Amino acid sequence: MLKELQLLLLVILLLLCGFLYQLTLKSSCYFCLPPDEFQQGPEALLGKGRIIVFLETSERVEPSPLVSCAVESAARVYPEQPVAFFMKGLSDSMQLPPNSTYTAFSLLSAIDNVFLFPLNMKRLFEDTPLFSWYTQINASAQRNWLYVSSDASRLATIWKYGGIYMDTDIISIRPIPEENFLAAQASQDSSNGVFGFLPHHSFLWECMENFVEHYNSDIWGNQGPILMTRMLRVWCKLKNFQEVSDFRCSNFSFLHPQRFYPISYPQWRRYYEVWDTDPSFKDSYGLHLWNYMNQEGRTVVRGSNTLVENLYRKHCPRTYRVLIQGPEGLVTGELGLGNE
Repeated sequence: MLKELQLLLLVILLLLCGFLYQLTLKSSCYFCLPPDEFQQGPEALLGKGRIIVFLETSERVEPSPLVSCAVESAARVYPEQPVAFFMKGLSDSMQLPPNSTYTAFSLLSAIDNVFLFPLNMKRLFEDTPLFSWYTQINASAQRNWLYVSSDASRLATIWKYGGIYMDTDIISIRPIPEENFLAAQASQDSSNGVFGFLPHHSFLWECMENFVEHYNSDIWGNQGPILMTRMLRVWCKLKNFQEVSDFRCSNFSFLHPQRFYPISYPQWRRYYEVWDTDPSFKDSYGLHLWNYMNQEGRTVVRGSNTLVENLYRKHCPRTYRVLIQGPEGLVTGELGLGNE
């Protein structure tokens, strides 16, 4: 009887160890795909449906709290859709280094519908108008290269796979109902910080052609929002928005500024202030926090009751709990290089 009890306890212990091992793998793997799908690369996942895409074009592999919040909030708003985060700093290895201190990376890896992939631009640009440009250019001689390469990568990714691209300083608050769309940041000015299209949409192909034809990295935004705006004007006869209604053009929508930019860039500090009553943002799908403007390093402070702290609490609670509610209660407003 004693031997049988010991055998039973041993079996239970082995099962428990196996469960803990699998849990450890999930918290430390880059791709978190079944082995057969991993061998095929990200295409095995991305070809299965509408995806949400984030990019990091620096070598950084540990996301800032704002980046973590952006990815987590998207995963919560779109629980049935894969959220793909492409990071240039990742290698093709599946595992984090032993004793890794990448807290945010591990946090995001543990979310079921979040997948982290290496960003290989040369491979991404194959079969697009961007390939010859990328293989001939001297990246080290370009101004604003991190932003320019991000502008190019987002166009190619959504053209190839379809889905929604978002900057890593956008907090998602409700689903976007449109399949093909651009988002206005002002009345007749398009952002390239968030947009969505079905695969192989001709608008994005023409954007990539225009990207190469009018390439000038010395002008900040020339390959991004300025490009999107000039192409939008080719495709559409723009007019001012009426109330909070979107503008329909050809086979895509131009979304009202309230959808993502209810707080305009000259007022970006409002996110870091205490409001008498937190706004509902009832007409918005997401909130662009204008992290590029935060050159003074505004911070998220635990217990400050600022608008941004309350947004973290509500829309990315895991990020808030792990990265903000630390012993010091302070997280620096570190700039994410993939944001505009």
